[in-house]
Amino acid sequence: MASSGETARESVDVRSDNQKQQKKKKKRAGGEDLQIEGYPIGGLSIAGHETCVIMPSLNLAFDIGKCPQRAVSQQFLFISHGHMDHIGGLPMYVATRGLYRMSPPTIIVPKVVKESVERIFEAHRAMDHSELEHTLVGLDVGEEFCIRKDLKVRAFRTYHVIPSQGYIVYFVKQKLKQEYCGRAGAELKSLRLSGVEITNIYTTPEIAFTGDTMSDFITDVDNADALRAKILIMESTYVDNLCTVEDAKNYGHTHLSEIINHADRFENKAILLIHFSARYQLDVIENALSALPPPLAGRVFALTNGF
Repeated sequence: MASSGETARESVDVRSDNQKQQKKKKKRAGGEDLQIEGYPIGGLSIAGHETCVIMPSLNLAFDIGKCPQRAVSQQFLFISHGHMDHIGGLPMYVATRGLYRMSPPTIIVPKVVKESVERIFEAHRAMDHSELEHTLVGLDVGEEFCIRKDLKVRAFRTYHVIPSQGYIVYFVKQKLKQEYCGRAGAELKSLRLSGVEITNIYTTPEIAFTGDTMSDFITDVDNADALRAKILIMESTYVDNLCTVEDAKNYGHTHLSEIINHADRFENKAILLIHFSARYQLDVIENALSALPPPLAGRVFALTNGF
């Protein structure tokens, strides 16, 4: 017969095992957020399987290979390219928002795939007999979309095996011009109504997301803001020597060694690596990141939910 002490220890062990199992289930489901530079960031990103990066504090998600439950709550969805592991969950995302009587979402896609996406929804409407309400916006590289008065998103060029683009989220701030400081509110309103520009507009790159891309985006002079954003979310499909840089380029992806070679170009406060190959075990990814040299060490994170 077990003593009371043994029984208590067994009870603690069972609770501990249950907690570990729950944590593993949550991690597989993409339910654990990283806290990076004041932002909770969640989702999953496994190369060839699914990518969906969720930023709940901004009410948006990037890509939707499947349809994680938490993605449904985001009003804005930005799609980087048309590969299935990045867009396959799109109809379900829209349908689930409709099921929950949420407002129709706004979906931003590369302009080159907009018509194809429209046909996808037409096919699903025909099969499902539902409206699948949403707003679909096609955006070209360099074009912008306003989420709200103080937040806008610009598409930037990436380099994959099919047409692709990344997105930069900017904070927008208006500041009264020096010459109008101290004037009465009524006068300022009158000037504004008469068409006088009384404020300067300042934009700050806050979040950049690459989707799938070769490392060429790093050296593209037009992508400077992606490398200056507070947080850069970028792919690093391969992290070991079993796959060469040449192999990565052939597949339209980036190797961790290329990120190391370009380390001095990254002005970001934090870099979140995503889209690791499904061949890797979690410890391989963690060991690769722990071996990063300065100036990357300490500011590079990994989205490993699902591994």
